[in-house]
Amino acid sequence: MADPADEVVAFASELIALDTTNSADTAAAGRERVAAEYVAEKLAEVGYAPTYVESGAPGKGNVVVRLEGADPGRGALLVHGHLDVVPADATEWSVHPFSGEVRDGYVWGRGAVDMKGMVAMTVATARRFKRDGVVPPRDLIFAFVADEEAGGFAGARWLVDNRPELFDGATEAIGEVGGFSVTLADDVRAYLVQTAEKGAMWLRLKATGTAGHGSMMYEDSAIATLGAAVARLQAHRFPVVLTDPVRDFLAGVAEITGMAFDLDDPEAAVARLGNLARMIGATLRDTANVTMFEAGYKSNVVPSVARATVDGRMLPGREAAFEVELAEVLGPDVELLWDTLPPVATTFDGALVDAMAAAIAAEDPGAAVLPYMVSASTDAKSFARLGIRHFGFAPLRLPPDLDFAALFHGVDERVPVDALRFGTRVLDRFLRTS
Repeated sequence: MADPADEVVAFASELIALDTTNSADTAAAGRERVAAEYVAEKLAEVGYAPTYVESGAPGKGNVVVRLEGADPGRGALLVHGHLDVVPADATEWSVHPFSGEVRDGYVWGRGAVDMKGMVAMTVATARRFKRDGVVPPRDLIFAFVADEEAGGFAGARWLVDNRPELFDGATEAIGEVGGFSVTLADDVRAYLVQTAEKGAMWLRLKATGTAGHGSMMYEDSAIATLGAAVARLQAHRFPVVLTDPVRDFLAGVAEITGMAFDLDDPEAAVARLGNLARMIGATLRDTANVTMFEAGYKSNVVPSVARATVDGRMLPGREAAFEVELAEVLGPDVELLWDTLPPVATTFDGALVDAMAAAIAAEDPGAAVLPYMVSASTDAKSFARLGIRHFGFAPLRLPPDLDFAALFHGVDERVPVDALRFGTRVLDRFLRTS
């Protein structure tokens, strides 16, 4: 009988080899269908009856299955993962980003950590439960969704709005960007469970001016107006806010390592965290980064319109203040349109957290489990609309020297083979006791 810890590496490799790039072209057909069909086939092989659903966007495939638990009176646990990935330029990589190559103890390729590795772990565990006749303590809902990298509007958000019955009874959920280990001292590890994530605001900026011949003089250039505005925004620093998840994380690190942190100077405290500083540092304040700029169509024509896109992320409780501050920095001459996904947060307590800690301890005795906030967005924002309490828990035991944060959307994205095997064992234990 197949061991899920053996299956997971092949599943991860095969999923990565399926190019499910989610491009910036909202009019293009989705590429997730091929991965959704792959997952559905793997689940059907062992007796599940997968529900395959596409939103109005062609190719945006989603798959949902339910495994009945021992206590139908308990709220169901949702385990979800997304099938799409961000683009990758093969010329920048050591291996082809859609090869799924297994080399030097890693599975390489776009989506290895974000998040086809967790999808593979989930599929392998779900298959074992069905094959072995495992009856979990409560219903488990496994969802594999499209479009997370574009906000989930054709994936989790669409399912929540149009097919909420697929998640009937779900009260808690686990998803991505949590459960991975960090080495805080010699052989002292902590596993970070995501209890909060910043909100997201995608802004579309527009400035207008007089169009005309490039040889003339202009006082109201659209490009100059917008360029000055985005330069001000890029230079702006939003205020530092020490939220409860970050405070709890730093307190946990201090307890484990004996390292003293001055919470009156959070930036200095976080700067001492090595590779973690970039990830945790981004949760100390709101951020707004210009990601696209578009203007002009000929070298001797001054255009009348300039446009830019900004990726904004705000801390819980900062939504209104963030909007006001953005408008002040950009100024009155720039038109703003935006889509907003609010922050989500929960407390680090309860039976589910205890089950996570126990599953980790069984595989890595002596390791700690700590809460933290992620600066990015996940499908938790969509599922929270159903009142589902969410945690990021995709368990991986990582090498001490691996800069894990740099792999998200980065070049040479990869996940250790041993980490996938470890995570599958932890996930199996956790779901049997959750």
